[in-house]
Amino acid sequence: MPSALPLGDPAPSSGRLTETALLSLRAQPLGFYVHVPFCASRCGYCDFNTYTAQELGPGVSQGSYADTVLAEIRLARTVLPASAPPVSTVFFGGGTPTLLPAEHLGLVLAEIGAEFGLAPDAEVTTEANPESVTPAYLAKLRAAGFTRISLGMQSAVGHVLAVLERQHRPQRAVQAVAEARAAGFTHVNLDLIYGTPGETDTDWQASLDAAIGSGADHVSAYALIVEDGTALARKVASGAVPAPDDDVLADRYLQADDTLAAGGFSWYEVSNWARTSEARSRHNQLYWAGANWWGAGPGAHSHIGGTRWWNVKHPSRYTAALDAGRSPAAGRETLDERARLTERLMLQVRMVQGLRLDTLPGAATRHAEQCLSWGLAEREPLARGRLVLTQRGRLLADAVVRDLLDVLQR
Repeated sequence: MPSALPLGDPAPSSGRLTETALLSLRAQPLGFYVHVPFCASRCGYCDFNTYTAQELGPGVSQGSYADTVLAEIRLARTVLPASAPPVSTVFFGGGTPTLLPAEHLGLVLAEIGAEFGLAPDAEVTTEANPESVTPAYLAKLRAAGFTRISLGMQSAVGHVLAVLERQHRPQRAVQAVAEARAAGFTHVNLDLIYGTPGETDTDWQASLDAAIGSGADHVSAYALIVEDGTALARKVASGAVPAPDDDVLADRYLQADDTLAAGGFSWYEVSNWARTSEARSRHNQLYWAGANWWGAGPGAHSHIGGTRWWNVKHPSRYTAALDAGRSPAAGRETLDERARLTERLMLQVRMVQGLRLDTLPGAATRHAEQCLSWGLAEREPLARGRLVLTQRGRLLADAVVRDLLDVLQR
């Protein structure tokens, strides 16, 4: 949940959507995202819309936050028609959702189920810092209906965690995986970050080996990005730590992909690997497919039928809007055909299913054939009309998308 909000048009105080947007609910799955903007401390690299207790200011209480989210869920019920499908995925992100009592997260999930219904096989995920959960807490989450947990491991090496200003002990993430499994969680993800200043090949290998050996069935691995305004950006600017090196980041990605493949994981999106197809994040796949979701919480983004909107950032403004009976949306936009095409290309090219070429002009197929000659595309999928990236192509995914868009604009 990046901290910067886009520009857009004003959003109606009722949250009302057009009939055209609502028609899409008949054909696509519906997800729910719940943003919990609280953190015990701020990590040096983080640019998400999160707040420590010292940063919140007056008018905001973690203790009453769940009640405020319940109000937005009830607002969503007035906006979306009764014909909307039951919710197929729910994702609690942050921040650190597990700073709230497990009972509060359960109340929010129960309200989503009461207002919209949950699909019988609904995937329900929460993010968690390894130090923010205990066996008893995890057992309460499972009893409330959570099926999946995503733990912010980042690294298994102490000095790397210190540069990132992460507070958990190096071994804690692996312990938390075991506790989640014992509590009955069907799926467990570990988030990793590579390219931290001072991280060596050996350090990164240790993190990968720890993740594979933990029993988690999903791994997400992201290159470190130095975001403007963060503590890490200030350290890089002052020369206290070096900026991540692009060549090193590429080497780390290859190291991750090779190690995870050897450990029984398969990539299904450029930054995501799973042991089985069932272990893939269905909620993220809903995003990547351009389906529908309602985002509740400060700064949360939503998308229904080509209309996208985003909530005000600060929890106090978010609470005030809902207390006054208004939508907390700060702005919205309707995606035109060009924007939809751009997003579809950006997302599908990153996925193992690849980009369908039969829905695009012939120039796209010719460019895909060039990608094959450059070693960026897989031969067999291309013969079936799909552009699927090779390992080298995944390293250059952004460039592939940019060039493809250039070709289609000519």
